[in-house]
Amino acid sequence: MPRGRPKKNPEAVPATALKKAKESGATLGFEAQMFLAADKLRKNLEPSDYKHVALGLIFLKHISVAFEAKREALLAEDASAAEDPDEYLAENVFWVPKEARWSHLQANAKQPSIGKIIDDAMAAIEAANERLKGVLPKDYNRPALDKVMLGELIDLISGIAMGEPGDKAKDVLGRVYEYFLGGFAGSEGKRGGEFYTPSSVVRVLVEMLEPYKGRVYDPCCGSGGMFVQSEKFVESHGGRLGDIAIYGQESNYTTWRLAKMNLAVRGIDADIRWNNEGSFHKDELRDLRFDTILANPPFNISDWGGERLREDARWVHGVPPAGNANYGWLQHILWHLAPGGRAGVVLANGSMSSGQNGEDAIRKAMVEADVVDCMVALPGQLFYSTQIPACLWFLARDKNPGGGLWDRRGEVLFIDARKLGALVDRTRRELSDEDIAKIADTYHAWRGQPDAGAYADVPGFCKAASLDEIRGHNYVLTPGRYVGAADIEDDEVPFEERLAALKAKLEEQFAEGGRLTAAIRMQLERVAAYD
Repeated sequence: MPRGRPKKNPEAVPATALKKAKESGATLGFEAQMFLAADKLRKNLEPSDYKHVALGLIFLKHISVAFEAKREALLAEDASAAEDPDEYLAENVFWVPKEARWSHLQANAKQPSIGKIIDDAMAAIEAANERLKGVLPKDYNRPALDKVMLGELIDLISGIAMGEPGDKAKDVLGRVYEYFLGGFAGSEGKRGGEFYTPSSVVRVLVEMLEPYKGRVYDPCCGSGGMFVQSEKFVESHGGRLGDIAIYGQESNYTTWRLAKMNLAVRGIDADIRWNNEGSFHKDELRDLRFDTILANPPFNISDWGGERLREDARWVHGVPPAGNANYGWLQHILWHLAPGGRAGVVLANGSMSSGQNGEDAIRKAMVEADVVDCMVALPGQLFYSTQIPACLWFLARDKNPGGGLWDRRGEVLFIDARKLGALVDRTRRELSDEDIAKIADTYHAWRGQPDAGAYADVPGFCKAASLDEIRGHNYVLTPGRYVGAADIEDDEVPFEERLAALKAKLEEQFAEGGRLTAAIRMQLERVAAYD
């Protein structure tokens, strides 16, 4: 079920919105305070519309900060070079014309023409930077958009990273942009899931697959969160951002624009393709193979046009049913894996056990081909878009990679993580750093990675199962079938005390039930009296 939308504030919010946000949420981080303050300005605008308004302005502030930092450095060396766009583009910094710089917008924030000023700024940036052509929002001057709100939003965003040096300011703005993506996904509920995968789920995929170098691909990339986390992983482990090359495809044009902006904010150069036919019907990167693939396809899509692809070469393990794309995604991803490549895919739990329309035969063929590496059952309530339980499929072209790693051919690791995570609000759960490390470390130990420790089955959590065991379960890949029951911990509470507590609770419920029954009978008698 989607999360409820934040309550709308019918009154205009002045520039003190951030101060009020801090007062009402003192325990929130800076990004959360900013989002709360910005959301107060939204008033009656739908989150799906407002996100483009807010994210577009944060993006403009970000590239303006990066530009000004580079400009100051050039002015200190050669004043003429500071006006040469090539000097900026050579270092992956976007050229920002004078009329598009944040200082110009901030100076005109209270003008009635601010909507047109922003649109002109976006158009000027696109004209000066080929990579941004067709990416930026340019509808700030539409009559339905409150120009007072726009001015206040500019004032609010102006306070982000104020006084910070260039690199620090860019990092802060990048974090704010990423947080806003998640915040809007929560506000939009089901629709939010179309462009955003919760960061804790993405981190599980990235920490397990460890994309240190090579080509990274996402065939349904949404707003690009998989790529951002991959770059963060490389950077945090001492690698260079250029060590991985990023490729992706997205069928939703609006979401593709979000991805391009998200990656640009992070300074990530990527080849992200868009067409409205999607990866199944117009595979823009059909001839490329990738070292790491990360994907969160839409769950159980029935209208994917599978009936038009019955003879497709990608269906090595069987033709996926026309009424469900899950096994189409898995085989599309396998098709794109390099000889030593590995993939992590988020799918609905039903994909692990479904016997409908030949899916069980495809699953059997994949297991027998030994391309299934690891299966992870996730806890519920992780996603903004659905309450359908989800799992992670890990696929591998070669389960005997050498290099000191163990030969895991003929074996699949099962991890049951359903008991992990904690509720962060009434409807949504997140995996903690410790949860993510527990899952990833188990996988790394099983693979025999250096410094990962020795692997051992843990009842109720993980099990390394042979193909014979999987055959015995008729190729159902649900981890709960393999890991068994956890050892029961002695809670040191005597049985008599536990029984007494249960009896007391039951008596309370009986009493409440009697009260409700009496109230219903009274209401029925009143209704009967009116007849």
